[in-house]
Amino acid sequence: MVKIIDTTLNDAKIIETDVFGDHRGFFTETYTKNKFEEAGLNVEFTQDNQSLSVEPGVLRGLHYQLAPYAQTKLLRAVTGVIYDVIVDIRKSSSTYGKWEGFILSEYNHRQLLVPKGFAHGFVTLTPNVNVAYKVDGYYAPQADRGIAFDDPDLAVKWPMPVEHMILSEKDQHHPLFKDAEINFD
Repeated sequence: MVKIIDTTLNDAKIIETDVFGDHRGFFTETYTKNKFEEAGLNVEFTQDNQSLSVEPGVLRGLHYQLAPYAQTKLLRAVTGVIYDVIVDIRKSSSTYGKWEGFILSEYNHRQLLVPKGFAHGFVTLTPNVNVAYKVDGYYAPQADRGIAFDDPDLAVKWPMPVEHMILSEKDQHHPLFKDAEINFD
């Protein structure tokens, strides 16, 4: 069974699948096309990605791709724990400019469905975090964009001081939300 939980942001969803556990561990179907369709999620995924973050405090984001290369993402923490943040950047949305954060972990088995038109990022809360995600479009470097994770207008409440976060060179230089190139209506 696929359980869909609405978030405070339009069209973004938390996904829970049945988890069957015993003394050996657990089993879950993280994605089963017909079950997702029965639950009302009709996304044609084209690519699977995985990232490893070795240290706690690794921040990746806030990333998105411009239309028409935008991607819907379905992601989960395979190992470890992340605080995942999404920002609605669709100008016509009633939740435009709003953000929400979620704990995704190997323990709660939750997945996050991030629709097209959202910026996305996460910070690792434990060592050796593996994040796996499906996308419905291919990576398009010419459309790759980002927003500063510490933008004061967005005021994302990260679960640790920003001075303890580890960022790539690219993620240190994203523009503020008000200056970001956004082409979602």
